[in-house]
Amino acid sequence: MEDSGTEDSGVENPVRAELNRLRESIDNIDAAVVHMLAERFKCTQQVGLLKAEHHLPPADPAREARQITRLRQLAESARLDPAFAEKLLTFIIAEVIRHHETIAGETRDSAAEAAEHA
Repeated sequence: MEDSGTEDSGVENPVRAELNRLRESIDNIDAAVVHMLAERFKCTQQVGLLKAEHHLPPADPAREARQITRLRQLAESARLDPAFAEKLLTFIIAEVIRHHETIAGETRDSAAEAAEHA
């Protein structure tokens, strides 16, 4: 969230008003980003469950490479630094893989526990 603290206290009212308008837009965009990430992670959790149930590896390097290439192209067309977009997606992918590893471990533990009681 952008802070409208004291750094602009000496700024004229029209400038302050424009800063506030822009900051409100930024806050709205930040909220949308968080909600979109939440939706993305809901989907990746389902992917993790499918992978675990079918004994697939948590990571898919070929898919990840395609996604990075795709996101870099989208970033370029949106006039966003492709290197920044790649860093962001790489961070997200690492978190998804961590979740998938956790799900796989929980699935293995549940299967082992079920086998012990069978």
